[in-house]
Amino acid sequence: MRPTPGGALRHVLTHLITPLLMCVGMGLAYLGAFSQPSPHELPVAVVGSGQSSRALAHAIADKAGDKLSVRTVADRAEAVRQLKDRRVFGAYVPDKRAPELLVASAGSDTTAVAVEKAFAPVAARQGAPLKITDVVPPADGDPTGQGIFFLLVALSIGSYASVAVLGGAGGALPMRQRAVLAGTVSLAVSVIGVLFAGPVFHLVDHGMWGLWTMAWAYSAGILLMGVGLHTFLKRWTTLGVMVLFVMLNFTSAGGVYRPELQNGFFAGLHSFWNGAGFVEGVRSLVYFDSAGLDGHVWTLMLWLLAGAAVLAVAGAVESRRARPEPEDRAAEAEEEMEEAVGV
Repeated sequence: MRPTPGGALRHVLTHLITPLLMCVGMGLAYLGAFSQPSPHELPVAVVGSGQSSRALAHAIADKAGDKLSVRTVADRAEAVRQLKDRRVFGAYVPDKRAPELLVASAGSDTTAVAVEKAFAPVAARQGAPLKITDVVPPADGDPTGQGIFFLLVALSIGSYASVAVLGGAGGALPMRQRAVLAGTVSLAVSVIGVLFAGPVFHLVDHGMWGLWTMAWAYSAGILLMGVGLHTFLKRWTTLGVMVLFVMLNFTSAGGVYRPELQNGFFAGLHSFWNGAGFVEGVRSLVYFDSAGLDGHVWTLMLWLLAGAAVLAVAGAVESRRARPEPEDRAAEAEEEMEEAVGV
């Protein structure tokens, strides 16, 4: 039966709600996370154990206020160790003729820039040029160090876009079969990610097996959770997974700004969100001798387990519901695929 003009207009207006909500959500998330980056208790160090080094550290801390968390370290070797353990993000080596600033830009290029801006005036007051030494530079194929973040974006799109397909076109399949398809898709997405990271764009030059494991766990977590949520959200699933895995995920992953340069909300999400687990996990594996890697892997595994739990609950709920008629399933699938245009 052909819809009336009034019914067709209501149908269109109803579906316009989703892109408008996406517009609001993306604006709030991205502008809220990235519009005013500023250091907050950014850990840095002054190298030296004498009275003059301690006095310099106190002076820098007093001038910076809550922007910097300043400590002293005994020598340059200890400063390098703390940079590689990511306990500090910059270390200033005082010298009247050639002051030096140690950074590790592979951990975050924007953080390294923020540290340079903080210490440049210190060297200027000494009337000496500041030497910048990058003790952990990124790979040659990723000079800004942000390639891992854009790899995260590619993995995410492949994963949550597949949720729309499995929920809409695959909605008539049994949950067990959808789960198998989700696992297969996550495997394909992770392999594509490794190819991008290695032979295609040379973002990393070692640790491929570890990167693949984290990429698979990240993608599978999104797919399992998304397919499970579809049982409850139906045509709102696309919006739901975009909130979880784009709006809150990309903004808190640390790929553009680390949490020390963000407000408390997104800095808090960074400590347990799955995108941060992937980005920081790959950085730890590839650049920082696996320092802190266990915690990031656990983050990814907990999201994977959460996705499996949501999927199991959804399967139990579906098994108790009456199966809709084929015509009803086709209509639902068509509406959900329309909503998936928002992907």
